[in-house]
Amino acid sequence: MDIKVYHQMVEQVFSDLGVDPATCRGEQPGQWNLKKGSASVWVDIFKIEGKDYGYFQCMAPICKIPTTNKEAFFHEALETNHKLYGVGFTVYKDGLYIKMIREVEGLEASEILTGLNRIGNYADEYDDYFNNKYIKGSGSAPI
Repeated sequence: MDIKVYHQMVEQVFSDLGVDPATCRGEQPGQWNLKKGSASVWVDIFKIEGKDYGYFQCMAPICKIPTTNKEAFFHEALETNHKLYGVGFTVYKDGLYIKMIREVEGLEASEILTGLNRIGNYADEYDDYFNNKYIKGSGSAPI
C-alpha cells in the first residue's frame, strides 16, 4: 500500500477548504496541525511498520487532567462521550483528548472532511468548557 496516496488526499481536502497544506505540515510526513477556533486539530496518516495497512487519525487536545475533582471530571467526560458522534474522549499521558481513528483502506475525501469538522467543532466547544470548569483556578495549566 502506498500511504502517500492518502497524504495527497488529506492535502487536497485542505486545499479545497482554502487552507495551504504546506503551512499545516508537521515534523514527520503524514502529520498536519490546524486550528478550529481555540482548538488545535492534529491529523495523522500513518502506516504500521512492517504491515501493509495504515490509519487516518484526527485528534485534538482538550485539557490537562485536573489535579482535583478527578472523579467528577472523568464522569462528565464519559457522560459526554455518549452524546458524541463517531468520536470520543480519550486520555493520553496527562491530558484529555478527543479522537477518531479508522483504517485508510477505502478512505474517501468526504470522510477526511467529516473527521476534521467533527473533531474541530467538538474540540472548540469542549476545550473551553472543560478548561473553564475543571482547570482554571485549580493550579493546573491548560494543555
